[in-house]
Amino acid sequence: MVRRVAVIGAGAGGLASIKCCLDEGLEPTCFESSEDIGGVWRYTDSMDDRRIRVYRSVITNTSKEMSCFSDFPFPEDFPNYLPHGLVLEYFRMYAQHFDLLRHIRFRTTVLSVRKRPDFTTTGQWEVVTETDGVCELLVFDAVMVCTGHYQEPYLPLASFPGIDSRFQGQRLHSWEYRDVEAFRGKRVLLVGIGNTGGDLAVELSHVATKVFLSTRSNTWVISRVSDHGFPFDMVNTNRLNHFLEWLLPSALTRRIKFRKFNSWFNHTNYGLASSKSSKFKMIINEELPFCLLSGTVVLKPNVKEFTENSAIFEDGTTEENIDMVLFATGYNFSFPFLEESVRSTIDDNRSLYKCVFPPQLEKPTLAIIGLIQLTGSIMVGSEMQARWVTGVFAGWNKLPLPSRMMAEVSKRKPPVKRNPSERENLKMSFISYMDEIAACAGVKPSVLRLLLTDPQLALAISFGPCSPYQYRLTGRGKWSGARAAILTQWQRALKPLRTRLVDDNSSSSHGWRWMYLLVLPAALTAGFLFSKYPQPGWSPWAGLQL
Repeated sequence: MVRRVAVIGAGAGGLASIKCCLDEGLEPTCFESSEDIGGVWRYTDSMDDRRIRVYRSVITNTSKEMSCFSDFPFPEDFPNYLPHGLVLEYFRMYAQHFDLLRHIRFRTTVLSVRKRPDFTTTGQWEVVTETDGVCELLVFDAVMVCTGHYQEPYLPLASFPGIDSRFQGQRLHSWEYRDVEAFRGKRVLLVGIGNTGGDLAVELSHVATKVFLSTRSNTWVISRVSDHGFPFDMVNTNRLNHFLEWLLPSALTRRIKFRKFNSWFNHTNYGLASSKSSKFKMIINEELPFCLLSGTVVLKPNVKEFTENSAIFEDGTTEENIDMVLFATGYNFSFPFLEESVRSTIDDNRSLYKCVFPPQLEKPTLAIIGLIQLTGSIMVGSEMQARWVTGVFAGWNKLPLPSRMMAEVSKRKPPVKRNPSERENLKMSFISYMDEIAACAGVKPSVLRLLLTDPQLALAISFGPCSPYQYRLTGRGKWSGARAAILTQWQRALKPLRTRLVDDNSSSSHGWRWMYLLVLPAALTAGFLFSKYPQPGWSPWAGLQL
């Protein structure tokens, strides 16, 4: 019987795990090596402790309605996309509201997590911690590792001949970046075009003499601002799009999406992506196209080699007088505190059962929270994982036999190990993964049932944003405010924009009523098909948010 649970890390996943443990009547103890909550979202100028943190100007890529904990919406006056300070403020509100801080031991580092000698019968773990130089051994019935996947900078110097032996300029990884001052007046080469690479290229273009952005990937750039000025994820991450994605041939859905992306600007003209390529990634960035158009950022192919002060690219071109090279090449994860027999089996999240449980353990009392890459909010996915895991610990949710879990892991695991930049292309569909874990936890909403009992809510769920509140409508942890939160989410998105009112006599309410009548048969059909032919797991278009 699981009672005492060790939670490692007090970031978003750790806070959600503490709360879920308390919901299930468990006794969590959270160990946080720093002096505060927030994880990567707690910005500081210092790099003395080598902790991974956001940079000063970072803004979330997912909107507040699609990023909140499922029973605790962001304040309605918060902007739709949030700077790190407001994200941390929200974490503090969450921790205070659910009284989580008393379960956290700050400035406490976990040194080791090992199976007890009787693990095969008890499933217990020995956890050794250190606080102010004093070590302590504690025994827990279960462990939730919530350290995420931003842990160690990935710096593939071997792939860039000359960067160490010849290049005389300065090189650094994006984790060392805090603000623009060190780059003022410099010629900067930025390697990597993920979300971080795109953001830093835009920011540095305001102060650097020139910014060169090197990439080897086909990259589609989308804006946070979507139709009618609403957040992109609220408009596009919905069950109707998810259903059509499943229903239509993959070649057709790809063509439709590429055409929509190119309706903003032609990515081929900018050297970013070709609609003929089947391998690609997506980044969120509104300003990068203008920087490319104005020449303040110049796109380049992959670097072939470095000389003393220049970079030679694979197309044969050379850029001289490079002062600084900034690598935005991602991160590796590691769990140095886990015993070797467990750590060696976790080479990426696909080696875990549903990206959570090491399947080879005799007892399912170890869970990895937040080691996922989704097309939506990782924070929301982490909370769903924590709800499922604590239900397993409490005995409400059951897992298959280890042999069945290992068989499923083997089926889904990629044949070769990928570096962080390649893993970016393996993002899982947000709705697919959330529904899959919600079904395991018994909290997945039934659209068909709601169509019969609450048509207004069913339509909002089917055609509106797939926001976290949907997973609080039923099952354990049901929240009485979920229905109202779903039906008022568009108003909360508009609230922070209502700082200057203008007259508008037009009303679209009648149009929406007619639309509901027209789409009701489609919703009934979709609900029937999904109930009869469920599609859990990874979407063939997991790299896309539409």
